[in-house]
Amino acid sequence: MRMTGHFRGVIAVSLLTILFLGLSPSVQAQDVWTAKKIETASIPKEIVPEDRRPAPGGLPDALIETGPKPGDISAAWYAGRTNRYRHGILRDTFEGSILRVTTRAGGYLKLALPDTEVFEDRYPRLADLDGDGKTEIITIRTSMTHGAAVTVYGLRNGKLSEIATTEFIGHANRWLNIAGIASFRGGSGKEIAYVQTPHIGGTLFLYALEEGKLIKVGEKPGFSNHQTGSTEVRLSAIADINGDGAPDLAVPSADRRQLRIVGFNRGQLTDRGVADLPATIDKAIAVHGTGKATRFIAGLQSGEVYSVGR
Repeated sequence: MRMTGHFRGVIAVSLLTILFLGLSPSVQAQDVWTAKKIETASIPKEIVPEDRRPAPGGLPDALIETGPKPGDISAAWYAGRTNRYRHGILRDTFEGSILRVTTRAGGYLKLALPDTEVFEDRYPRLADLDGDGKTEIITIRTSMTHGAAVTVYGLRNGKLSEIATTEFIGHANRWLNIAGIASFRGGSGKEIAYVQTPHIGGTLFLYALEEGKLIKVGEKPGFSNHQTGSTEVRLSAIADINGDGAPDLAVPSADRRQLRIVGFNRGQLTDRGVADLPATIDKAIAVHGTGKATRFIAGLQSGEVYSVGR
């Protein structure tokens, strides 16, 4: 049958549409990731041993975070033990009310929260978020009536000052857990990745510090990186799985029976792959290998350990 010019044009447009969709980051095929059970004889019980030192001041489970070099902050931790907020998401009802910092210049500083707030975490994170050579302090600051927020502090004129913050979640007893801080989009800056409400349908958010404000640059539903009542907050891992220079992020699914890998592609946060697991992830996730050979080591509540890779 002879095709008219009209039909040839329709077919050509259809082919172009298919090619365009094939290149679109939102519909690109994911890599196939699988989980394989491994022997645990040579693997620590906690999968990733904790190398941070206990923090002084009597706050249960608090740890000292060491700052990157170069940078103006050498260490930070939480103090000021208080039980004024009885959420108990990290096992007990004691939280920190004071942020303490030591500087590279030998200074010793502190910042106290008002009586309506606490620091609901085991340790602050330290990173140069905007690439200016100064270290930012990334905290989980919780309002007793409006829940948690990510709040960033830094040194300003020799004092600890708030630089930027997200909004509080909006309800008491609503928490978030930081999943990682890295240059997920490439470039000199670093983005903060966290899971909001990881116990009740968690959403993964990524924020960048730009012009003194935290700006949302990515969002995906269906994640959890914490088990209620556990002190283990490291249920996530960072690795450049394709060698493009921009790290990717592995975080458990909302039921923690899958490991999901996400990363940026053409400025959009996209799924890289997912692997099913026979039980829930409840331990810190380790990374072995690089690039296409990257494997994530996940410890399960059943006591089994699985290697997740391609």
